[in-house]
Amino acid sequence: MSEPPPTRKLTIIAKDPGLRLGPGGPMAFVEVSVPAEILAKGPTGYRIKVVDYNATERRTYLDQQEYQAGDGMLVDPFAPLPGETREDPAYQKRLLADPNFHAQNTYAIAMRTLGAFERALGRRVSWSSGGHQLHIAPHAFAQANAFYSEPDRALMFGYFFRQDGQPVFTCLSHDIVAHETAHALLDGLRSRFSEPSGPDQAAFHEGFADIVALLSIFSLKPVVAAAIGEDSRFVDADRTIRLVAVGKLTADAIRNSILLGVAREVGEALETGQRGALRRSVELTPEAAHLLHGEVEEHARGEILVAAMMNAFVELWSERIAELGRFAGDSYNLDAVVEEGAKLAGHLLNMAIRALDYCPPTDLDFGQYLSALLTADRELVPEDEWGYRAVIRTMFERYGIRPQGATCDAEGCWQRYPADGRLTYARSNYQAMTRSRDELFRFLWENRETLGLSPRAYSEVISIDPASRIGPDGIALHETVCQYVQRADLFGAEFKAVLGTERPEGMRSSDRYTAYGGGVVILDQYGRVKYHIANRLEDAERQLARAQYMVDTGQIGAPAAPDRLRFAALHQQRMGA
Repeated sequence: MSEPPPTRKLTIIAKDPGLRLGPGGPMAFVEVSVPAEILAKGPTGYRIKVVDYNATERRTYLDQQEYQAGDGMLVDPFAPLPGETREDPAYQKRLLADPNFHAQNTYAIAMRTLGAFERALGRRVSWSSGGHQLHIAPHAFAQANAFYSEPDRALMFGYFFRQDGQPVFTCLSHDIVAHETAHALLDGLRSRFSEPSGPDQAAFHEGFADIVALLSIFSLKPVVAAAIGEDSRFVDADRTIRLVAVGKLTADAIRNSILLGVAREVGEALETGQRGALRRSVELTPEAAHLLHGEVEEHARGEILVAAMMNAFVELWSERIAELGRFAGDSYNLDAVVEEGAKLAGHLLNMAIRALDYCPPTDLDFGQYLSALLTADRELVPEDEWGYRAVIRTMFERYGIRPQGATCDAEGCWQRYPADGRLTYARSNYQAMTRSRDELFRFLWENRETLGLSPRAYSEVISIDPASRIGPDGIALHETVCQYVQRADLFGAEFKAVLGTERPEGMRSSDRYTAYGGGVVILDQYGRVKYHIANRLEDAERQLARAQYMVDTGQIGAPAAPDRLRFAALHQQRMGA
Protein backbone atom coordinates (compact mmCIF):
# COMPACT_ATOMS: atom_id res chain seq x y z
CA MET A 1 0.00 0.00 0.00
CA SER A 2 1.46 3.38 -1.01
CA GLU A 3 2.00 6.18 1.46
CA PRO A 4 -0.74 8.85 1.46
CA PRO A 5 0.35 12.14 -0.15
CA PRO A 6 1.45 14.91 2.25
CA THR A 7 -0.62 17.54 0.43
CA ARG A 8 -3.84 17.80 -1.53
CA LYS A 9 -5.10 20.22 -4.19
CA LEU A 10 -8.05 22.57 -3.72
CA THR A 11 -9.44 25.34 -5.92
CA ILE A 12 -9.54 28.94 -4.70
CA ILE A 13 -10.17 32.31 -6.31
CA ALA A 14 -6.89 34.19 -6.54
CA LYS A 15 -6.62 37.69 -5.10
CA ASP A 16 -10.36 38.46 -5.56
CA PRO A 17 -12.96 38.61 -8.36
CA GLY A 18 -11.48 41.96 -9.39
CA LEU A 19 -8.34 40.33 -10.82
CA ARG A 20 -8.76 39.36 -14.47
CA LEU A 21 -6.59 37.27 -16.75
CA GLY A 22 -6.00 40.06 -19.24
CA PRO A 23 -8.24 43.02 -20.16
CA GLY A 24 -11.85 41.85 -20.11
CA GLY A 25 -10.69 38.31 -19.45
CA PRO A 26 -11.90 35.66 -17.01
CA MET A 27 -11.30 35.73 -13.26
CA ALA A 28 -8.28 33.93 -11.82
CA PHE A 29 -9.18 30.58 -10.24
CA VAL A 30 -6.17 28.48 -9.25
CA GLU A 31 -5.43 25.15 -7.60
CA VAL A 32 -3.32 25.33 -4.43
CA SER A 33 -1.70 22.75 -2.17
CA VAL A 34 -2.78 22.37 1.45
CA PRO A 35 -1.86 19.69 4.00
CA ALA A 36 -3.63 16.42 3.21
CA GLU A 37 -6.23 15.28 5.72
CA ILE A 38 -9.56 13.46 5.73
CA LEU A 39 -12.00 16.37 5.90
CA ALA A 40 -15.38 16.28 7.57
CA LYS A 41 -18.32 18.36 6.40
CA GLY A 42 -17.75 22.07 6.46
CA PRO A 43 -14.97 21.52 5.44
CA THR A 44 -13.58 20.66 8.86
CA GLY A 45 -10.05 19.54 9.53
CA TYR A 46 -7.80 19.25 12.53
CA ARG A 47 -6.99 23.01 12.58
CA ILE A 48 -9.90 24.69 10.76
CA LYS A 49 -13.66 24.18 11.22
CA VAL A 50 -15.92 25.99 8.76
CA VAL A 51 -19.37 26.68 10.19
CA ASP A 52 -21.43 28.37 7.50
CA TYR A 53 -24.14 30.06 9.57
CA ASN A 54 -25.62 33.38 8.44
CA ALA A 55 -26.71 35.33 11.52
CA THR A 56 -28.53 37.98 9.48
CA GLU A 57 -30.76 35.46 7.70
CA ARG A 58 -30.66 32.95 10.56
CA ARG A 59 -29.84 30.09 8.25
CA THR A 60 -27.14 27.49 7.80
CA TYR A 61 -25.85 26.69 4.32
CA LEU A 62 -25.90 22.95 3.75
CA ASP A 63 -22.45 21.58 3.01
CA GLN A 64 -22.91 19.28 0.03
CA GLN A 65 -19.34 18.96 -1.19
CA GLU A 66 -17.41 15.70 -0.83
CA TYR A 67 -13.67 15.74 -0.24
CA GLN A 68 -13.00 11.99 -0.39
CA ALA A 69 -14.01 9.59 -3.14
CA GLY A 70 -15.43 6.16 -2.38
CA ASP A 71 -12.00 4.58 -2.76
CA GLY A 72 -10.51 7.02 -0.24
CA MET A 73 -8.84 9.23 -2.84
CA LEU A 74 -8.68 12.91 -1.86
CA VAL A 75 -10.62 15.03 -4.35
CA ASP A 76 -11.24 18.68 -5.09
CA PRO A 77 -15.04 19.04 -5.34
CA PHE A 78 -14.67 22.28 -7.29
CA ALA A 79 -12.18 21.10 -9.89
CA PRO A 80 -13.42 21.68 -13.46
CA LEU A 81 -15.68 18.98 -14.82
CA PRO A 82 -14.54 16.96 -17.87
CA GLY A 83 -14.42 19.32 -20.83
CA GLU A 84 -14.26 22.44 -18.62
CA THR A 85 -11.37 24.73 -17.75
CA ARG A 86 -10.99 27.18 -14.89
CA GLU A 87 -11.32 30.02 -17.42
CA ASP A 88 -14.77 28.96 -18.66
CA PRO A 89 -17.41 31.61 -17.81
CA ALA A 90 -20.02 28.99 -16.86
CA TYR A 91 -17.58 27.28 -14.48
CA GLN A 92 -16.64 30.56 -12.82
CA LYS A 93 -20.26 31.69 -12.50
CA ARG A 94 -21.19 28.37 -10.90
CA LEU A 95 -18.44 28.62 -8.27
CA LEU A 96 -19.11 32.27 -7.41
CA ALA A 97 -22.77 31.42 -6.76
CA ASP A 98 -22.03 28.37 -4.59
CA PRO A 99 -21.69 29.05 -0.83
CA ASN A 100 -19.91 25.70 -0.50
CA PHE A 101 -17.13 27.04 -2.73
CA HIS A 102 -16.93 30.14 -0.54
CA ALA A 103 -16.41 27.80 2.42
CA GLN A 104 -13.64 25.90 0.63
CA ASN A 105 -11.96 29.17 -0.37
CA THR A 106 -11.68 30.31 3.25
CA TYR A 107 -10.51 26.90 4.46
CA ALA A 108 -7.77 26.60 1.84
CA ILE A 109 -6.42 30.14 2.23
CA ALA A 110 -6.43 29.86 6.03
CA MET A 111 -4.56 26.55 5.88
CA ARG A 112 -2.02 28.00 3.43
CA THR A 113 -1.43 30.91 5.79
CA LEU A 114 -1.06 28.59 8.77
CA GLY A 115 1.43 26.51 6.78
CA ALA A 116 3.49 29.60 5.95
CA PHE A 117 3.75 30.46 9.66
CA GLU A 118 4.72 26.95 10.70
CA ARG A 119 7.38 26.65 7.99
CA ALA A 120 8.89 30.02 8.90
CA LEU A 121 8.90 29.36 12.66
CA GLY A 122 9.99 25.74 12.45
CA ARG A 123 7.26 24.43 14.73
CA ARG A 124 3.52 24.02 15.20
CA VAL A 125 1.58 27.19 16.01
CA SER A 126 -1.38 27.16 18.41
CA TRP A 127 -4.46 29.36 18.41
CA SER A 128 -4.73 31.71 21.38
CA SER A 129 -7.94 30.09 22.61
CA GLY A 130 -6.10 26.92 23.57
CA GLY A 131 -8.39 24.88 21.33
CA HIS A 132 -7.20 22.98 18.30
CA GLN A 133 -9.65 24.31 15.70
CA LEU A 134 -10.25 27.86 14.55
CA HIS A 135 -13.84 28.40 13.41
CA ILE A 136 -14.60 30.22 10.16
CA ALA A 137 -17.98 31.70 9.21
CA PRO A 138 -17.84 32.60 5.48
CA HIS A 139 -21.26 34.34 5.48
CA ALA A 140 -21.48 35.49 9.09
CA PHE A 141 -23.63 38.59 8.55
CA ALA A 142 -24.85 41.09 5.97
CA GLN A 143 -22.35 43.86 6.65
CA ALA A 144 -19.22 45.26 5.02
CA ASN A 145 -16.89 43.86 7.64
CA ALA A 146 -14.63 40.94 8.41
CA PHE A 147 -12.77 40.30 11.63
CA TYR A 148 -11.09 37.86 13.98
CA SER A 149 -13.13 37.27 17.15
CA GLU A 150 -10.94 36.20 20.05
CA PRO A 151 -13.68 34.93 22.41
CA ASP A 152 -15.45 33.03 19.63
CA ARG A 153 -12.20 31.49 18.34
CA ALA A 154 -13.45 32.47 14.91
CA LEU A 155 -12.97 34.42 11.72
CA MET A 156 -16.17 36.22 10.72
CA PHE A 157 -16.65 37.26 7.08
CA GLY A 158 -19.49 39.55 6.07
CA TYR A 159 -21.06 40.39 2.73
CA PHE A 160 -22.77 43.46 1.33
CA PHE A 161 -24.35 44.73 -1.87
CA ARG A 162 -23.12 47.13 -4.51
CA GLN A 163 -25.29 49.98 -5.72
CA ASP A 164 -26.34 47.74 -8.63
CA GLY A 165 -27.54 45.07 -6.19
CA GLN A 166 -24.72 42.60 -6.83
CA PRO A 167 -23.30 40.93 -3.70
CA VAL A 168 -19.69 41.36 -2.59
CA PHE A 169 -18.35 38.59 -0.35
CA THR A 170 -15.34 39.39 1.82
CA CYS A 171 -14.68 35.63 2.07
CA LEU A 172 -13.74 35.65 -1.64
CA SER A 173 -10.88 38.10 -1.10
CA HIS A 174 -7.55 36.29 -0.67
CA ASP A 175 -6.17 39.43 1.00
CA ILE A 176 -8.95 39.62 3.58
CA VAL A 177 -8.93 35.90 4.45
CA ALA A 178 -5.13 35.85 4.80
CA HIS A 179 -5.23 39.11 6.81
CA GLU A 180 -7.76 37.78 9.33
CA THR A 181 -5.97 34.43 9.62
CA ALA A 182 -2.75 36.33 10.35
CA HIS A 183 -4.55 38.16 13.18
CA ALA A 184 -5.55 34.81 14.71
CA LEU A 185 -2.04 33.38 14.37
CA LEU A 186 -0.39 36.50 15.78
CA ASP A 187 -2.80 36.38 18.71
CA GLY A 188 -1.70 32.81 19.38
CA LEU A 189 1.98 33.74 19.27
CA ARG A 190 1.77 37.09 21.10
CA SER A 191 -1.54 37.35 22.95
CA ARG A 192 -0.55 40.61 24.70
CA PHE A 193 -0.22 42.43 21.37
CA SER A 194 -3.98 43.00 21.38
CA GLU A 195 -3.88 44.63 24.83
CA PRO A 196 -4.09 48.44 25.17
CA SER A 197 -0.62 49.90 24.85
CA GLY A 198 1.26 52.58 22.94
CA PRO A 199 0.35 53.73 19.42
CA ASP A 200 2.45 51.11 17.63
CA GLN A 201 1.12 47.90 19.18
CA ALA A 202 -2.44 47.90 17.79
CA ALA A 203 -1.09 49.34 14.54
CA PHE A 204 1.38 46.47 14.36
CA HIS A 205 -1.45 43.91 14.44
CA GLU A 206 -3.02 45.57 11.39
CA GLY A 207 0.20 46.27 9.51
CA PHE A 208 1.65 42.82 10.07
CA ALA A 209 -1.57 41.16 8.84
CA ASP A 210 -1.44 43.23 5.64
CA ILE A 211 2.22 42.31 5.08
CA VAL A 212 1.33 38.61 5.34
CA ALA A 213 -1.59 39.03 2.92
CA LEU A 214 0.39 40.99 0.33
CA LEU A 215 3.54 38.85 0.31
CA SER A 216 1.71 35.51 0.34
CA ILE A 217 -0.05 36.19 -2.96
CA PHE A 218 3.29 36.05 -4.79
CA SER A 219 3.51 32.28 -4.26
CA LEU A 220 0.65 31.99 -6.78
CA LYS A 221 2.84 32.47 -9.84
CA PRO A 222 0.10 32.30 -12.52
CA VAL A 223 -1.71 35.09 -10.68
CA VAL A 224 1.39 37.28 -10.58
CA ALA A 225 1.99 36.67 -14.29
CA ALA A 226 -1.62 37.60 -15.07
CA ALA A 227 -1.40 40.77 -13.00
CA ILE A 228 1.76 41.89 -14.82
CA GLY A 229 0.51 40.83 -18.25
CA GLU A 230 2.14 39.27 -21.29
CA ASP A 231 3.04 41.63 -24.14
CA SER A 232 4.57 39.33 -26.75
CA ARG A 233 6.32 36.03 -27.27
CA PHE A 234 9.75 34.96 -28.40
CA VAL A 235 9.64 31.73 -30.37
CA ASP A 236 12.50 29.63 -31.63
CA ALA A 237 12.81 25.96 -32.55
CA ASP A 238 13.00 24.73 -28.96
CA ARG A 239 10.91 27.03 -26.81
CA THR A 240 8.37 29.80 -26.47
CA ILE A 241 9.14 32.59 -24.01
CA ARG A 242 6.48 34.98 -22.76
CA LEU A 243 7.77 38.54 -22.75
CA VAL A 244 6.85 41.65 -20.77
CA ALA A 245 7.84 45.20 -21.66
CA VAL A 246 10.47 46.93 -19.55
CA GLY A 247 8.10 49.83 -18.86
CA LYS A 248 5.75 47.56 -16.91
CA LEU A 249 8.48 46.67 -14.43
CA THR A 250 9.69 50.03 -13.20
CA ALA A 251 9.43 50.63 -9.46
CA ASP A 252 6.46 52.96 -10.00
CA ALA A 253 4.69 50.45 -12.23
CA ILE A 254 5.12 47.71 -9.63
CA ARG A 255 3.75 49.99 -6.91
CA ASN A 256 0.66 50.67 -9.01
CA SER A 257 0.03 46.96 -9.64
CA ILE A 258 -3.10 45.27 -8.33
CA LEU A 259 -0.74 42.91 -6.47
CA LEU A 260 0.28 45.59 -3.96
CA GLY A 261 -3.21 46.78 -3.07
CA VAL A 262 -5.35 45.11 -0.39
CA ALA A 263 -8.86 43.91 -1.31
CA ARG A 264 -9.48 45.72 -4.59
CA GLU A 265 -13.02 44.44 -5.17
CA VAL A 266 -14.17 45.41 -1.67
CA GLY A 267 -12.50 48.82 -1.90
CA GLU A 268 -14.16 49.61 -5.22
CA ALA A 269 -17.59 48.48 -4.03
CA LEU A 270 -17.69 50.50 -0.82
CA GLU A 271 -19.30 53.93 -0.90
CA THR A 272 -16.43 55.69 0.86
CA GLY A 273 -15.22 57.96 -1.92
CA GLN A 274 -12.08 55.90 -2.44
CA ARG A 275 -11.03 54.31 -5.68
CA GLY A 276 -9.35 50.97 -6.16
CA ALA A 277 -8.02 48.84 -3.32
CA LEU A 278 -9.16 49.13 0.29
CA ARG A 279 -5.54 50.03 1.16
CA ARG A 280 -2.50 50.87 -0.98
CA SER A 281 0.09 51.44 1.72
CA VAL A 282 2.99 51.13 -0.74
CA GLU A 283 2.09 54.57 -2.13
CA LEU A 284 2.67 56.29 1.22
CA THR A 285 5.47 58.84 0.79
CA PRO A 286 8.60 58.02 2.84
CA GLU A 287 8.67 60.60 5.65
CA ALA A 288 9.87 60.24 9.23
CA ALA A 289 7.12 62.67 10.27
CA HIS A 290 4.43 59.98 9.81
CA LEU A 291 5.30 58.46 13.19
CA LEU A 292 5.09 61.76 15.06
CA HIS A 293 1.30 61.65 14.96
CA GLY A 294 0.77 59.37 17.95
CA GLU A 295 -3.03 59.28 17.78
CA VAL A 296 -3.31 58.06 14.19
CA GLU A 297 -5.98 55.37 13.68
CA GLU A 298 -4.54 51.85 13.93
CA HIS A 299 -4.94 50.89 10.27
CA ALA A 300 -3.45 54.20 9.14
CA ARG A 301 -0.47 53.87 11.47
CA GLY A 302 -0.07 50.24 10.49
CA GLU A 303 0.19 51.37 6.88
CA ILE A 304 3.54 52.99 7.76
CA LEU A 305 4.92 49.55 8.60
CA VAL A 306 3.40 48.05 5.45
CA ALA A 307 4.78 50.87 3.30
CA ALA A 308 8.30 50.32 4.63
CA MET A 309 8.22 46.56 4.02
CA MET A 310 6.52 46.65 0.63
CA ASN A 311 8.72 49.45 -0.70
CA ALA A 312 11.73 47.39 0.36
CA PHE A 313 10.17 44.54 -1.64
CA VAL A 314 9.69 46.81 -4.67
CA GLU A 315 13.29 48.04 -4.55
CA LEU A 316 14.74 44.54 -4.17
CA TRP A 317 12.53 43.07 -6.90
CA SER A 318 13.45 45.91 -9.25
CA GLU A 319 17.14 45.23 -8.62
CA ARG A 320 16.75 41.52 -9.33
CA ILE A 321 14.73 42.16 -12.49
CA ALA A 322 17.45 44.53 -13.75
CA GLU A 323 19.96 41.68 -13.53
CA LEU A 324 17.91 39.51 -15.90
CA GLY A 325 18.82 39.46 -19.57
CA ARG A 326 16.64 41.44 -21.98
CA PHE A 327 15.10 40.38 -25.27
CA ALA A 328 15.41 42.86 -28.14
CA GLY A 329 16.48 45.44 -25.59
CA ASP A 330 13.00 46.27 -24.33
CA SER A 331 11.50 43.07 -22.85
CA TYR A 332 12.10 40.60 -20.04
CA ASN A 333 11.23 36.94 -19.71
CA LEU A 334 7.90 37.13 -17.85
CA ASP A 335 8.33 33.77 -16.13
CA ALA A 336 11.81 34.72 -14.89
CA VAL A 337 10.41 37.99 -13.52
CA VAL A 338 7.63 36.12 -11.70
CA GLU A 339 10.09 33.56 -10.32
CA GLU A 340 12.32 36.31 -8.89
CA GLY A 341 9.29 37.97 -7.29
CA ALA A 342 8.10 34.69 -5.78
CA LYS A 343 11.51 33.87 -4.28
CA LEU A 344 11.93 37.37 -2.88
CA ALA A 345 8.41 37.57 -1.44
CA GLY A 346 8.82 34.13 0.14
CA HIS A 347 12.06 35.17 1.81
CA LEU A 348 10.60 38.44 3.12
CA LEU A 349 7.47 36.65 4.35
CA ASN A 350 9.62 34.16 6.26
CA MET A 351 11.61 37.05 7.74
CA ALA A 352 8.46 38.91 8.77
CA ILE A 353 6.97 35.86 10.50
CA ARG A 354 10.20 34.60 12.05
CA ALA A 355 10.83 38.05 13.54
CA LEU A 356 7.93 37.48 15.95
CA ASP A 357 10.13 35.10 17.94
CA TYR A 358 12.58 37.96 18.57
CA CYS A 359 9.95 40.48 19.72
CA PRO A 360 9.21 41.25 23.38
CA PRO A 361 5.79 39.89 24.40
CA THR A 362 4.39 43.24 25.60
CA ASP A 363 4.27 46.88 24.49
CA LEU A 364 5.87 46.40 21.08
CA ASP A 365 6.98 49.35 18.99
CA PHE A 366 8.00 49.44 15.34
CA GLY A 367 11.69 49.94 16.10
CA GLN A 368 11.75 46.74 18.14
CA TYR A 369 10.11 44.87 15.27
CA LEU A 370 12.77 46.17 12.88
CA SER A 371 15.52 44.89 15.19
CA ALA A 372 13.70 41.55 15.42
CA LEU A 373 13.36 41.41 11.62
CA LEU A 374 17.08 41.98 11.07
CA THR A 375 18.08 39.57 13.84
CA ALA A 376 15.80 36.78 12.62
CA ASP A 377 17.34 36.95 9.16
CA ARG A 378 20.95 37.15 10.34
CA GLU A 379 20.52 34.07 12.51
CA LEU A 380 19.67 31.98 9.44
CA VAL A 381 21.59 33.95 6.79
CA PRO A 382 24.77 35.36 8.39
CA GLU A 383 26.04 36.86 5.12
CA ASP A 384 23.65 39.40 3.60
CA GLU A 385 24.67 38.46 0.06
CA TRP A 386 21.62 39.94 -1.67
CA GLY A 387 21.53 43.05 0.52
CA TYR A 388 18.08 42.31 1.91
CA ARG A 389 18.83 43.56 5.41
CA ALA A 390 20.58 46.69 4.19
CA VAL A 391 17.66 47.67 1.96
CA ILE A 392 15.07 46.87 4.64
CA ARG A 393 16.86 48.92 7.28
CA THR A 394 17.30 51.87 4.93
CA MET A 395 13.67 51.78 3.83
CA PHE A 396 12.34 51.51 7.39
CA GLU A 397 14.50 54.45 8.45
CA ARG A 398 13.04 56.56 5.63
CA TYR A 399 9.69 56.09 7.37
CA GLY A 400 11.17 57.02 10.75
CA ILE A 401 11.50 53.45 12.06
CA ARG A 402 14.92 52.84 13.59
CA PRO A 403 16.53 50.01 15.58
CA GLN A 404 16.44 50.19 19.36
CA GLY A 405 19.58 52.13 20.25
CA ALA A 406 21.85 50.73 22.95
CA THR A 407 20.29 47.26 22.87
CA CYS A 408 21.33 46.77 19.22
CA ASP A 409 24.62 46.33 17.43
CA ALA A 410 25.95 48.29 14.46
CA GLU A 411 23.84 46.24 12.03
CA GLY A 412 20.62 47.07 13.87
CA CYS A 413 20.24 43.52 15.22
CA TRP A 414 19.68 42.67 18.87
CA GLN A 415 22.89 42.23 20.81
CA ARG A 416 23.56 38.68 21.90
CA TYR A 417 23.49 38.00 25.61
CA PRO A 418 27.08 38.12 26.91
CA ALA A 419 28.65 34.76 27.72
CA ASP A 420 30.49 36.14 30.75
CA GLY A 421 29.23 33.83 33.46
CA ARG A 422 26.79 36.27 35.04
CA LEU A 423 23.90 33.82 34.77
CA THR A 424 23.58 30.84 37.11
CA TYR A 425 22.87 27.53 35.36
CA ALA A 426 24.03 25.15 38.09
CA ARG A 427 20.58 24.44 39.54
CA SER A 428 18.75 24.23 36.19
CA ASN A 429 18.28 21.24 33.93
CA TYR A 430 18.25 22.18 30.25
CA GLN A 431 16.06 19.28 29.13
CA ALA A 432 13.52 20.09 31.83
CA MET A 433 13.66 23.81 30.98
CA THR A 434 12.55 23.12 27.40
CA ARG A 435 9.50 21.17 28.63
CA SER A 436 8.46 22.61 31.98
CA ARG A 437 7.33 26.18 32.62
CA ASP A 438 8.03 25.65 36.31
CA GLU A 439 11.62 24.66 35.62
CA LEU A 440 12.15 27.60 33.29
CA PHE A 441 10.63 29.98 35.82
CA ARG A 442 13.01 28.61 38.44
CA PHE A 443 15.91 29.59 36.16
CA LEU A 444 14.45 33.06 35.58
CA TRP A 445 13.77 33.59 39.27
CA GLU A 446 17.26 32.59 40.35
CA ASN A 447 18.63 35.07 37.81
CA ARG A 448 16.02 37.79 38.35
CA GLU A 449 18.48 40.52 39.31
CA THR A 450 20.74 39.85 36.35
CA LEU A 451 17.81 39.62 33.92
CA GLY A 452 16.03 42.65 35.38
CA LEU A 453 12.83 40.97 36.57
CA SER A 454 10.79 42.76 39.20
CA PRO A 455 10.33 40.63 42.35
CA ARG A 456 7.18 42.62 43.25
CA ALA A 457 5.17 41.79 40.13
CA TYR A 458 3.02 38.84 39.21
CA SER A 459 5.24 36.77 36.91
CA GLU A 460 4.36 33.98 34.51
CA VAL A 461 6.10 31.90 31.87
CA ILE A 462 3.54 31.84 29.08
CA SER A 463 5.22 29.65 26.47
CA ILE A 464 8.19 27.41 25.73
CA ASP A 465 8.62 26.60 22.04
CA PRO A 466 11.49 24.49 20.68
CA ALA A 467 12.08 25.43 17.04
CA SER A 468 14.11 23.95 14.19
CA ARG A 469 14.61 26.27 11.24
CA ILE A 470 16.42 25.49 8.00
CA GLY A 471 18.50 28.19 6.32
CA PRO A 472 19.03 28.62 2.56
CA ASP A 473 22.28 26.65 2.86
CA GLY A 474 20.43 23.69 4.36
CA ILE A 475 21.91 24.11 7.84
CA ALA A 476 19.45 23.73 10.72
CA LEU A 477 19.16 26.29 13.50
CA HIS A 478 17.86 24.83 16.77
CA GLU A 479 16.55 27.27 19.38
CA THR A 480 14.03 27.32 22.21
CA VAL A 481 11.85 30.43 22.37
CA CYS A 482 10.62 31.20 25.90
CA GLN A 483 8.23 34.01 26.82
CA TYR A 484 7.54 35.44 30.25
CA VAL A 485 5.26 38.29 31.31
CA GLN A 486 5.14 40.43 34.44
CA ARG A 487 2.22 42.60 35.48
CA ALA A 488 1.34 44.99 38.27
CA ASP A 489 -2.27 46.05 38.92
CA LEU A 490 -2.36 49.39 40.67
CA PHE A 491 -4.23 52.63 41.25
CA GLY A 492 -3.03 55.99 40.03
CA ALA A 493 -2.03 56.88 43.59
CA GLU A 494 0.46 53.97 43.55
CA PHE A 495 2.05 54.82 40.20
CA LYS A 496 5.23 56.41 41.56
CA ALA A 497 5.73 53.90 44.36
CA VAL A 498 5.50 50.94 42.00
CA LEU A 499 6.92 52.29 38.74
CA GLY A 500 9.33 54.96 39.97
CA THR A 501 7.88 57.99 38.22
CA GLU A 502 5.04 60.46 38.67
CA ARG A 503 1.75 59.38 37.19
CA PRO A 504 0.82 60.91 33.84
CA GLU A 505 -1.11 64.12 33.54
CA GLY A 506 -4.82 63.38 33.55
CA MET A 507 -4.61 60.14 35.54
CA ARG A 508 -6.62 60.32 38.75
CA SER A 509 -5.46 58.70 41.96
CA SER A 510 -8.48 56.36 41.81
CA ASP A 511 -7.90 55.22 38.21
CA ARG A 512 -7.00 51.57 37.79
CA TYR A 513 -3.96 50.78 35.68
CA THR A 514 -2.17 47.58 34.70
CA ALA A 515 1.54 47.86 33.94
CA TYR A 516 3.17 45.15 31.87
CA GLY A 517 6.70 43.97 31.42
CA GLY A 518 8.20 40.83 30.00
CA GLY A 519 10.71 39.33 27.71
CA VAL A 520 11.76 36.61 25.34
CA VAL A 521 14.63 34.33 26.29
CA ILE A 522 16.15 32.52 23.32
CA LEU A 523 18.07 29.41 24.37
CA ASP A 524 20.61 27.91 22.01
CA GLN A 525 20.92 24.18 21.32
CA TYR A 526 23.05 23.79 24.46
CA GLY A 527 20.56 25.47 26.78
CA ARG A 528 22.48 28.73 27.14
CA VAL A 529 20.83 32.13 26.83
CA LYS A 530 21.53 33.51 23.36
CA TYR A 531 19.19 36.51 23.51
CA HIS A 532 17.19 38.23 26.22
CA ILE A 533 14.83 40.72 24.56
CA ALA A 534 12.75 42.49 27.16
CA ASN A 535 10.62 45.46 28.12
CA ARG A 536 11.29 45.73 31.84
CA LEU A 537 8.32 46.37 34.10
CA GLU A 538 10.32 48.93 36.09
CA ASP A 539 11.34 50.97 33.03
CA ALA A 540 9.90 54.25 34.30
CA GLU A 541 10.29 56.18 31.04
CA ARG A 542 8.50 53.51 29.00
CA GLN A 543 5.71 53.08 31.54
CA LEU A 544 5.08 56.83 31.71
CA ALA A 545 4.94 57.15 27.92
CA ARG A 546 2.53 54.21 27.65
CA ALA A 547 0.28 55.46 30.45
CA GLN A 548 0.22 59.02 29.07
CA TYR A 549 -0.80 57.73 25.65
CA MET A 550 -3.57 55.63 27.20
CA VAL A 551 -4.85 58.64 29.15
CA ASP A 552 -4.73 60.86 26.07
CA THR A 553 -6.64 58.31 23.98
CA GLY A 554 -9.31 57.62 26.60
CA GLN A 555 -8.13 54.10 27.46
CA ILE A 556 -7.84 54.93 31.17
CA GLY A 557 -10.78 56.16 33.19
CA ALA A 558 -13.36 55.05 30.61
CA PRO A 559 -15.30 51.78 30.26
CA ALA A 560 -13.40 49.26 28.18
CA ALA A 561 -14.96 47.90 25.00
CA PRO A 562 -15.94 44.24 25.15
CA ASP A 563 -13.13 41.99 23.98
CA ARG A 564 -15.23 40.46 21.22
CA LEU A 565 -15.70 43.92 19.65
CA ARG A 566 -12.02 44.88 19.56
CA PHE A 567 -11.19 43.76 16.03
CA ALA A 568 -14.79 44.00 14.81
CA ALA A 569 -15.14 47.71 15.62
CA LEU A 570 -11.69 48.49 14.29
CA HIS A 571 -12.33 46.86 10.91
CA GLN A 572 -15.84 48.26 10.59
CA GLN A 573 -14.46 51.76 11.11
CA ARG A 574 -11.83 51.20 8.43
CA MET A 575 -14.30 49.86 5.86
CA GLY A 576 -16.58 52.82 6.46
CA ALA A 577 -19.55 50.62 7.26
